[in-house]
Amino acid sequence: MKLTPFTGSKYKRQLTDVLFSLVLASIALVGYYDWKNRNKTVSDDRASLHSSVVKFGFGLDSVHIEPIVVRKNELMGEIFEKIGFNRPVILEIEEKTKELFNPKNIQSGKNFHIIKKNECDDKPIAVVYEHDRSKYILYDFRNDVDVKVVEKKVEIVEKEAHGKIATSLWKTMESNGFDPGVIDLMEEALSSSVDFHHTQKGDEFKLIYEGKYIDGEYIGAGKLIAAMYKNDQGEFHSFLYKTKEKEGYFDAEGRPGKKAFLKSPVKFSKISSGFSKRRFHPVLGRNMPHLGTDYAAPHGTQIHSVADGVVVGVGYTGNNGNFVKIKHTNTYETQYLHMSRFAKGIKRGVKVSQGQTIGYVGSTGLATGPHVCFRFWKNGIQVNHLSQKLPSAEPMNVSELPAFYDYRDKMMVKLATIGHEVVSQDKKNIKDPLLSIKP
Repeated sequence: MKLTPFTGSKYKRQLTDVLFSLVLASIALVGYYDWKNRNKTVSDDRASLHSSVVKFGFGLDSVHIEPIVVRKNELMGEIFEKIGFNRPVILEIEEKTKELFNPKNIQSGKNFHIIKKNECDDKPIAVVYEHDRSKYILYDFRNDVDVKVVEKKVEIVEKEAHGKIATSLWKTMESNGFDPGVIDLMEEALSSSVDFHHTQKGDEFKLIYEGKYIDGEYIGAGKLIAAMYKNDQGEFHSFLYKTKEKEGYFDAEGRPGKKAFLKSPVKFSKISSGFSKRRFHPVLGRNMPHLGTDYAAPHGTQIHSVADGVVVGVGYTGNNGNFVKIKHTNTYETQYLHMSRFAKGIKRGVKVSQGQTIGYVGSTGLATGPHVCFRFWKNGIQVNHLSQKLPSAEPMNVSELPAFYDYRDKMMVKLATIGHEVVSQDKKNIKDPLLSIKP
């Protein structure tokens, strides 16, 4: 039999239909496998993401965490008893906690977190108390009773801010929800060139600073990196820069941004009693010399060393109360009286830096209210520090100026761009209360 090929338009249409169907089937098949693979990848990614999430040092894919809120007047022992621990273990927990902080200081509204291997387990492998936003107390029961403080990871993000004074610096900043920590940093950086007690409407500032975040939440300002303040006297700059000697603030010409001595050991205070050779003592009830300057401030306010130096005296006397004495040079010494308590680590022989907290305002000794009596010696004689012509701060070494000028120029360019776009936004676009301030 002779075979003859199909010919004609009918055959061509049939062939075209078959080929078209095959193409559609192929596309559908490829699309199905692509969809399947993509969904598998997404599923794998989600599983990987979940397994990589860690809280309090535990992977959330391998533990179950449930919180307990501290009730008013509730004691730590009661909480651990509620969780299921017996009395001997609770006593051991409390004893080990005392080495870190007072167990009585747990706060109502704070959380204890019970960590179990799974939801059905009765026995926790750990318990966490969130002491504050920056750290937590971990009670680990996997081996023995292990108690330790864990510092949370702090992320540093460079931020910018600027504003123009509408009424006063403080009112403008406070009304716009500005972080008080940034205000302190700006005053510290520009204190030698700008009088922040006499700001005027229209004054302008620009800042580059570090924002600190924990778990994506803004917790406060870190270091101020660069600052510009403009008033009717001109523009003033300050840059944080580390020389071979130390880190500090310098102006645009490389001069130290601080004086050798601060004017006051307490911020935002007022003089309640000045230096006098004859003053009526409010406690003793008679006239006598007052060879110091009293700065009234709320109880617990930080007291700062007015200059770099070495602690030569820490103690208590009936008249002075708790006091710290610091030797700065062979010429100058200072003393701080009536403290409520000393700062951590302050003891004889310790080096302190200008602005470092050495104690807290109180009313110990012969005092009628919370204040610090600040005393100042020059060549062994007590003098009124406000009437002294004090030495300038040590200048930057000339050999370091070229590197500083390069850094300064880069910061000047960054400062110049602030205000031409939305500011106070970090690279992650995390929302923050620091917004551009306008009249």
